[in-house]
Amino acid sequence: TANHSQLNFQDNSSPIIEELIGFHDQALMVALAICSLVLYLLTHILTEKLSSSTADAQGMVPMM
Repeated sequence: TANHSQLNFQDNSSPIIEELIGFHDQALMVALAICSLVLYLLTHILTEKLSSSTADAQGMVPMM
């Protein structure tokens, strides 16, 4: 029987379950790749936006 502390699936009891576990692993890798790409693009856009707006704001301050 499975415990809550187990991180993996139970042992395969049929070839169908073995295929489903393989599909799960592939789908998890695809989802991880998509999330990583979105996170990278989000951080790249935000850092570019913040650095350009900070440089613009510093350039507009009048010198006394």
